Amino acid sequence: MANYWLHNGYIQIDNEKMSKSLGNFVLVNDLIKAYDPSVIRFFILQAHYRHPLNFNNELLESAKSGLVRIHTFAENVQHRIQETADLGEADVMENRIEQFKKRFIDDMDDDFHTANAITNVFEFVREGNRYLQEPNTSKRVLELMMTTLKEWGTVLGVSFVPEAELLDDEIETLIEQRIQARSERNFQESDRIRDDLKERGILLEDTAQGTRWKRV
Repeated sequence: MANYWLHNGYIQIDNEKMSKSLGNFVLVNDLIKAYDPSVIRFFILQAHYRHPLNFNNELLESAKSGLVRIHTFAENVQHRIQETADLGEADVMENRIEQFKKRFIDDMDDDFHTANAITNVFEFVREGNRYLQEPNTSKRVLELMMTTLKEWGTVLGVSFVPEAELLDDEIETLIEQRIQARSERNFQESDRIRDDLKERGILLEDTAQGTRWKRV
């Protein structure tokens, strides 16, 4: 598998060195039929590139569960942002997030130690989940959590914040809201809706016959 060759060490299948002569190898084309490519990448990143990488389905399933845990946390944070009364104190948790961010940078600066960086992500998620259980939360803290997850995902090449799939009727509703905003000359809201749709893979085209949209 192409990504596996990034390791200076060797690949192991169930703790045995991968070898064509032994027939214990896996083709990436077969692997991506069973697992999302993001899961495979996340799995690879959980071992330092200089160390041997042990491969089996159980470890891949564990990586899949870990990525789902991060996605679930992100979805819960996003929901809390919309629901919070914004009564929580921000300073203490903001300082904790900054500590996590510094640790992540230190891990990546330490010879691209992605395994430690991901361990830091999981610790961040655990502490974040405890914060979500508090009766009062700060919107600023919640938004910083989301920004941090997005930044880390960008660095590692794995999305930690899943994009919600828009249904066609939801898209049409948003377009109607945008048309209404434009008619009221609320161009800030109109641009916000357009940019939001663009980020979620929906391109709008304003024509003489009305607004059209397409997925990209």
